[in-house]
Amino acid sequence: MLENLPIVQGDPLWALLHQFNADQRDHKIDMLVGVYRDETGQTPVMQQVQKAEQKLAAVAESKSYKMLSGNLEFNDHMAKFLLGDSERFSDQCTIQTVGGSGALRVIADFVATLSPDAVIWNTNPGYLNHRPIMEGAGLNVEPFRWQHVGGVLDIEACFEDLEQAKEGDILLLHGSCHNPSGVDPSLAQWQQFIDFCLAKKVVPFIDIAYQGFGDGPEEDAAGLRLFVEQVDFMLVAASCSKNMGLYCERTGVAMVITNDHSQHAPLRTLLERITRANYSMPPNHGAAVASLLFSDPEPWLAELSVCRERINDLRKALGNLLLEMNAPVSLQAVTRQKGMFSLLPLTPEQMTALREKHAIYGMLNGRINIAGLKQAQVSYLAKALVDVMKSEC
Repeated sequence: MLENLPIVQGDPLWALLHQFNADQRDHKIDMLVGVYRDETGQTPVMQQVQKAEQKLAAVAESKSYKMLSGNLEFNDHMAKFLLGDSERFSDQCTIQTVGGSGALRVIADFVATLSPDAVIWNTNPGYLNHRPIMEGAGLNVEPFRWQHVGGVLDIEACFEDLEQAKEGDILLLHGSCHNPSGVDPSLAQWQQFIDFCLAKKVVPFIDIAYQGFGDGPEEDAAGLRLFVEQVDFMLVAASCSKNMGLYCERTGVAMVITNDHSQHAPLRTLLERITRANYSMPPNHGAAVASLLFSDPEPWLAELSVCRERINDLRKALGNLLLEMNAPVSLQAVTRQKGMFSLLPLTPEQMTALREKHAIYGMLNGRINIAGLKQAQVSYLAKALVDVMKSEC
């Protein structure tokens, strides 16, 4: 068997992280991994999460198996968090999954079962794991350009590439805080995507992993909710990894929305059959923690706002310095982007120079995690960016 073992390329992110860990320079900066970090450089456990875990430990509820759909209370809380006060709450069928990536794979298998010839239209650049997950389910993936002009999404470029989409295809969009670009549609542009899906009979698929990290939980769900108001059938993947800091607890949901309630029971059975053949059922700890946070959300949302404001303050500080230094306008666009990530207008060679000359680690495609930065490092980063761009001119 092992003689057939293929030689596959390792994940580039983790390869760069290995280089970072081996780097002996004291001033090195890790802007690689997509996790939130505080001013100390740590990924904190929220105080409300700690309190919830203490409460769960004191109760010591049985750890017997749950349902195949996971924690049903958590599923309802997540549906309400995503949909708000939508009148279509009864149209959703939601199951708990192993994080947001698990939700993506469950929905990919769902699509592959019902419509194996459907093409997944994916943003380019896009989340590193979208294509492998979709292709792992046997689906075809096609890219469409996701770029900005002056910090505003170039939606005309999107629709030029999407012209080839056909009825039954899937349009995969990031609900907020686009990874890796940080470029989000305006509400008017969200409406254009809705009009496109309705006209082309394309199924919208919203991956919303950063709700609360852009402008706020309600604002970040606005595009998703606009779709829900107007589209009969759609798919959603969501995660609590970022906005609750439950990264390693792998806590997420897959949601299917349809106004055909006669399909809800067989739909849920199919979703559960998919998970049963994969991981059977998701872990309960993260979902139980999340349910407690949802039951009294204000203290948690206050902690979340601190995270969001820290990232926004870092963006503003970096943007102001780049403006003062007369940096290229393409660099200054960082202030108009949302969430943890930005895609620097640098070549792979320039990103390599940033790493080798300045000990600043980002992905070769230019993606950096703003939340990996400390306030004391903003000036150093700005100077390094300008230096790298000038040296390559």
